[in-house]
Amino acid sequence: MPVVSARGLSKTYGPQTLFEGIALTVRSGERVGLLGANGAGKSTLLRVLAGLETADTGVVERRRDARILYLAQEPKLDPESTPRQIVERGMAEWHAARARHTELTRRLESGEGGDHAALVDEQSTLAETIDHLGGWTRDHAAIEMLDHLGVHDLDRAVGTMSGGERRRVALAELLVAEPSLAILDEPTNHLDTETIEWLEGYLADTFAGAVLMVTHDRYVLDAIADRVLELENGKLTEFQGGYADYLVQKAELLQHAERVESNRLNLLRREQAWLLRGAKARSTKQKARRDRARALVDAKAPREAARASFEGLEIGGRRTGKTIVDLDGVSLTIAGRELVHSLTLSLVAGERMGVIGPNGAGKTSLLKLVSGEIEPTSGKIVRGVNTQIIYFDQSRSALRDDWSVFDNVAEREGADRGGADVVRIGERVLEMRTYLEQFLFEGSKQRQKVGALSGGERARVALAKALRHGANLLLLDEPTNDLDVPTLGALEDLLESWPGCAIVVSHDRYFLDRVVTSTLVFEGDGAVTRYPGGYQSYRSLRAEAEAQKAAASAVPPPPAAKMAPPKSTGPTSGSKPLTFAEKKELDGILDQITALEATIASLEAKLADPKLYAGDPAEGRRTRDEHTRTTAALAERTARWEVLEDRRNAKAGR
Repeated sequence: MPVVSARGLSKTYGPQTLFEGIALTVRSGERVGLLGANGAGKSTLLRVLAGLETADTGVVERRRDARILYLAQEPKLDPESTPRQIVERGMAEWHAARARHTELTRRLESGEGGDHAALVDEQSTLAETIDHLGGWTRDHAAIEMLDHLGVHDLDRAVGTMSGGERRRVALAELLVAEPSLAILDEPTNHLDTETIEWLEGYLADTFAGAVLMVTHDRYVLDAIADRVLELENGKLTEFQGGYADYLVQKAELLQHAERVESNRLNLLRREQAWLLRGAKARSTKQKARRDRARALVDAKAPREAARASFEGLEIGGRRTGKTIVDLDGVSLTIAGRELVHSLTLSLVAGERMGVIGPNGAGKTSLLKLVSGEIEPTSGKIVRGVNTQIIYFDQSRSALRDDWSVFDNVAEREGADRGGADVVRIGERVLEMRTYLEQFLFEGSKQRQKVGALSGGERARVALAKALRHGANLLLLDEPTNDLDVPTLGALEDLLESWPGCAIVVSHDRYFLDRVVTSTLVFEGDGAVTRYPGGYQSYRSLRAEAEAQKAAASAVPPPPAAKMAPPKSTGPTSGSKPLTFAEKKELDGILDQITALEATIASLEAKLADPKLYAGDPAEGRRTRDEHTRTTAALAERTARWEVLEDRRNAKAGR
């Protein structure tokens, strides 16, 4: 059953047409992803569907009983209210229904006056409403939802919170309200990786309503989307399945468009040649053919959407020296809380280190330590003589909202600030306007004030400003926030070919798996651990470590009370003597275990080497797969050795 349906929707801002004549339907329980470039009109389309903005043309029909709620990128909350109060208000309908049901139950049980049948009917309707809103035991739902989303200071005014914290409060308010349709604009921004995984599971398995979501998180799309819509050049195209399915279908669509355009051009050439043959070919009998030729000339080729391209920018990264950055026993305590405890690590040439951990764990503080913006409480940080650092902060604080895109990147306003109108990339010199076009800022867009840009466009300006300076160590704090998928792909390509080093704080698991060579994890109480490989490698290695720890700490069963052994009537299965083949197997099994342990040590050394990830990505995957298989083989051989050794000891009476 449709929750919302739209047809013929069009929207124009000034000279720009965001979308024209589009139609879509979202049905009960569906999970729909919406993709599109920054500035394509995705957020505007969401607001139109939510009823917060009107389209220039078209019709939007919403199911009469449907409750549709919208999460904006910048939600507006009462600054004086607390998270507890705000999220409880999201449950106002449930509280009202529960209170009224309780009152009706009391009146019916006490036999108070009134139309008994009407009271029973109303009570039954309220019971259905309560079930629809999540059931009867939701008293603690607000606190639980805030806890899941990482909001723990429940009674602090939201006006004193960061933008990321306010977004998490707004998301909690929406989710506890159990709407028929949740319209979510970049819901994973400012969430840490563990919270994103929880949200992914909640939307996939627990949330009862439909979901329409704009997100750049490709793993989330792949996990929950039933279909993906793409807004491109003002048109909406539908693809069945998640992100991986979208990629396959999109490639097929582009190949088809290329074939159609090639056929059109071939036919156009034939028709033009026919027209040039002379007056005989232009008789009145050939009017239809002339019209067809004109139509072919007038027809527009399919317009390919603009894509950010950072090709060539990587040569601007200066080569590193022997020492890049070394941390020796570094600790950091802020406001009485130890964020980093005795961290020792060295960044090696070509390394791209991802940094993950809960919000507030100290990830940004680590980047500030490396950049020299703050000093460690104890320990030492050594930066190489040739190390030159670019720091891209997540608040984009280096941008001036009252300056244009051009002036922000050129680092001057007007002619009196001494900025540069050229960019030097290695041996190349680019005009600033040409450089900005690589970040999709063309013509008049370069003169637009940064304060009027979307979040994704601001992120591109900040990237352009950061990357124009020659450096060999990039410190990137949540660079993926607000970027569209094509720009993310361009940034991933840039980092993979970057000749220097990078430390990247990011919650985007897809981005981390594609880009980083090692992962630094904030694990709480100041503990910071380095794992080889990307996010999936970290999760796999952590799961192995936890399994081994659990096995080592398992409490053995208490020994059985000693009893006189019964008279034997033959060997039992537990004391069955080893066969000749089993004795031979036992004699060689320790050598097999030693060989497997040596192989695992070699594979782990290989996984820890950044050079593995600087080459063919498939080699890294093969190494991780081999490590997993070898670890499983070691566990099997060890278990087999224990069984055979126990039987030999039992037979020998030991």
